Amino acid sequence: MIVIKNLQKSYKGVIAVDVEELEIHAGEVIGLVGNNGAGKTTFFRLLLDLIRANKGEILSKGIPVTTTEEWKSYTAAYIDEGFLIDYLTPEEYFYFVGKLNQLSKADVDDFLQSYQVFFDEAVLGKGKYIRDFSKGNQFKIGIVAALLTNPELLILDEPFANLDPTTQLRLVDMIKEMAAHKQMCVVVSSHDINHVSEVSSRVLLMEKGKIIKDIAGGEAAFDEMVDYFKVK
Repeated sequence: MIVIKNLQKSYKGVIAVDVEELEIHAGEVIGLVGNNGAGKTTFFRLLLDLIRANKGEILSKGIPVTTTEEWKSYTAAYIDEGFLIDYLTPEEYFYFVGKLNQLSKADVDDFLQSYQVFFDEAVLGKGKYIRDFSKGNQFKIGIVAALLTNPELLILDEPFANLDPTTQLRLVDMIKEMAAHKQMCVVVSSHDINHVSEVSSRVLLMEKGKIIKDIAGGEAAFDEMVDYFKVK
């Protein structure tokens, strides 16, 4: 689904991302792990064409993301609250996203019914603007809005960081189910090596902009990451 070749991004001569070659396939759950400053968010912004690389290219289904917007029809992401329209209520925002994707109000309402447990009665029907919700509930809104588009590729930056433990576990189950039944490719960055190793089929360990390890997910990935970060 995604092919990266000789990708490099630098700021004032300091390299933020330097990925020589990487392939991400449909149906995979990719965990991107690294310490602060490793380049994870910059990498995501390059994937979404929010910033441009100094060199190299990113191909989505064989087409460079910088030359077409076709990839946007099957790609969704939530990186931070900048992806939200914070002067809307959650319902207004969901209807807006739905309208952009040719979904009726009834379609959106039906979709939201599936996420009542995930919202935990803390988001819908509150009459509050998105800006007045906690960071955790803003993340819930952003994640569900991304799923509303029924994407083939979903990108989430630090989704576990602001969620309470119950919602973290619900998100783990959601990601597993999406990958298993929808053949959705999910790319998740996280500092939580426990959750990321649990949900991922592959874990990419990033340091100083480079992918230094590409390992199978699961318990072995967790152990390898523990060994790696212990000596940092």
